[in-house]
Formats: sequence, C-alpha cells, structure tokens
Amino acid sequence: MKVSLVTVVLGASLVATSVYAQTPAAPATPPAQQPAAAPQPPRPFPEGAKVAWVNLQRIASESSEGKVARTKIEALQTKKTTELQDRQKQLKALQDKASQGGTVLSDAARAQLEKEAERIQVDLQRASQDAQAEVEELQRELQLEFQKKLLPLIEKVAAEKGVQLVFSLGDSGLVWADLGLDLSADVIKRLDGAAPAAAPVKK
Repeated sequence: MKVSLVTVVLGASLVATSVYAQTPAAPATPPAQQPAAAPQPPRPFPEGAKVAWVNLQRIASESSEGKVARTKIEALQTKKTTELQDRQKQLKALQDKASQGGTVLSDAARAQLEKEAERIQVDLQRASQDAQAEVEELQRELQLEFQKKLLPLIEKVAAEKGVQLVFSLGDSGLVWADLGLDLSADVIKRLDGAAPAAAPVKK
C-alpha cells in the first residue's frame, strides 16, 4: 500500500491584498444570520460487512502524525529557500556591479566580477538541485515512518470490525462506496492515540 503525504513544492510566494474601507452614509442593517447546518453524524458501520476502505490523504492531513511530518517538510523547505535566496541576492549584486561600473571599472576588474558571478550562478544551480534532493529524501523517510505506524493500525481496526479487505480510496479506483465503510476516522484516532506527546519548543 502506498501512503502519500502532502508534498509542498520548494519555493515561496507572497500574495499582497489591499482592503479599501468605505464609510457608509448610514449604518446598514446586518443581514439575518442563517443557522449553521448541523454536521452530519457518521454513518454506522454496516453490520456483517467484510470489505472497507480508508482515505489515506485524509489520514495524512488530519492526524497528528501527518501534521508533524508536514511541519518538518515545510521547515526544511523554508530553510533551503532562504539559503537559495541569499545566494541569488549575492549573484545579483555582482551582476549589477559589473553592469553599472561603466568606465569606472577596468576591463580586468569587470572580467573578474563576471567570472565570480558565473561561479556563483553554477553554485546556485547545484545548491538548488541539492536542496530539492534533500527535501525529497526527507519526504521519503517520513513516508516510510508513517507507513510503518499506519499499516498495523489499519490491520487492528479491520480486525475489530471483522473486515477481510481494506481498500485505499485514492488507489483502488473506487467510484462509489458506502460511507459507513470508511475506517479513516477510526484509524486517525488510533494513530493520534499511539503518537507520543510533542516535545516542548525551546525558546
């Protein structure tokens, strides 16, 4: 069974939004709030069912174990992105110095700057490849750890339900299934219960 954790692409993006406040001429009457729809109770497990399924993506996203893994991946990605951005700034500074030097720089000095910029550019490309490989390696390690913990728990829940087969929703090609046959919530509870308490963050 293949367990897929959430994969975040290496990189950073910043989205800025502007909010324009307008003063109304007269206080507006707030619209009547609609009552929130009551959450649907979970479907009971069909008595005597021998087949069930789990949503591995949901388990990875909602379980404490999956959230910890995702945090580790994002932390490494942030670190590597910052390192690459620092090298990019260094490269741009050299390129700007070489192009803006004009007649101030001698040909030899300009050539030296261009040579240094080329070296940094090659190093930057290698560092980018190394960073991507390091993130992917961490993802593989966390996936294996997650799978080792997850599969025995799925087996235990299935045994308690008397189930003989458990399908993966994302990998089995299911087009329809009784929601009562979904063991994901039970597996998440077991996974969170088996997870050790998180260590306090040192300040």
